[in-house]
Amino acid sequence: MRLSALDEVAEAIGLRAGQALAEARAICPALDVAEDDMPADRRFLEAIADWCDRYTPLVALDGLDGLMLDITGCAHLFGGEAKLVAELLDRLLQLGLDARGAISSTPGLSWAAARFSGHAVVADSDMVRVLSPLPLAALRIDAGMAAALARVGLKQVGDLLTAPRGPLTRRFGPGLLLRLDQALGREGESIVPRRPVALLSVERRLAEPVRDEEVILDLTGRLAAGLKSGLDARGEGGRLFELLLFRVDGRVFRIEIGAASPLKDARRIQALFSERLGVLHDDLDAGFGFEIVRLNVLRTEALAETQGSFGTRPRQEDAALDFIDRVTARFGEGCLTLPVTHASHWPERASGLSPLTEATVATAARLPGPPVRSERPIRLFAHPEPVEVTAEVPDGPPASFRWRRAQHRVARAEGPERLAPEWWIDGEEASPRDYFRIEDSAGHRFWLFRQGLYERGSARPSWFMQGIFA
Repeated sequence: MRLSALDEVAEAIGLRAGQALAEARAICPALDVAEDDMPADRRFLEAIADWCDRYTPLVALDGLDGLMLDITGCAHLFGGEAKLVAELLDRLLQLGLDARGAISSTPGLSWAAARFSGHAVVADSDMVRVLSPLPLAALRIDAGMAAALARVGLKQVGDLLTAPRGPLTRRFGPGLLLRLDQALGREGESIVPRRPVALLSVERRLAEPVRDEEVILDLTGRLAAGLKSGLDARGEGGRLFELLLFRVDGRVFRIEIGAASPLKDARRIQALFSERLGVLHDDLDAGFGFEIVRLNVLRTEALAETQGSFGTRPRQEDAALDFIDRVTARFGEGCLTLPVTHASHWPERASGLSPLTEATVATAARLPGPPVRSERPIRLFAHPEPVEVTAEVPDGPPASFRWRRAQHRVARAEGPERLAPEWWIDGEEASPRDYFRIEDSAGHRFWLFRQGLYERGSARPSWFMQGIFA
């Protein structure tokens, strides 16, 4: 067992991460340890990342103990970069977290300054001055490379700036100088946000936290109305919306709703969130209230303008889509499905269920019906089940078969009906199927098929149960 993380007191007495627990107890017999829970630490870091969404939507996880925020275009909303980082660290301290942070024009320099320097904001003109006295570990290189560099007298980043690049690359590889160039902005480096960036977003920062569900819905309607101009400019409507509720103690609630057709009507968007909040009523703990309410549009679609109805009753199509949206918002995505046909000979691939949306309804209406075939059973199995068959003639119907531990004697049989596989799916070597409609001595009717052909040198065909007739 080894130490994975330390507090300031443990660091002060000389303990280090990676040290054996027995060695650490020899140094400090009164050492207080707790078992590491990495999944819990990960969830806690993700919760902090959600909280940081109030400053920028571009938040990425940085290892096991850090976050990287791209605040381009956001700093002026908080009075500048210095005030932003000061407010962020102060609020984290109020939440019980002792965090360090820095702002610069490159992710590498921000990482180094936050962990090894006391500078909160590093200007472009000060990049070399701030980076030079830092240890080589500030370049995000592994400990083995840092130790090898120290053996040749290179212990600080400034030592690399004056050293010839050619010998360094030949001896230590291109990764060392790449990290240096990334920190200085000579090489580009991007961060990968943990969540997709919203296409459109509006938010309301509240002077007083709110707890009442009706007030939250009213704010949601106002925010939805604020999205209309942006959607009109794009000629699109929203298909996926996300409501973010930032609680005063740092917890963030994310509520998503989807629409069967593109939406920009604020009342319909508000109604969908009303349905969703009604389901989440017990799980939505407002605590001491929400201080920020934000509405995002995560997915859009082209919106065709149509003539509205002159009567008081909505059109039948609009009423159907509104019903789909409300039921989906209340019971979740996928609660309504539509049976659709697929271009396949295999019965288990010839049909399926698709989520009920405007697109699937329109597509199903345009598709031709299934080709004319012989009688099909009402109940089809999703996966054919193997059966043991005794046949009087190799290529003929079975005389008896055993299925699900029950023996059945065949009274009547009809077939075969041969179905060939799709070579572009199953390959050219796939075997055809011969289907038989079977009636046993008790009057039960089945749909069986034989996979493969009786040919010299080939494997013995297998029999399967595909479905049951009424």
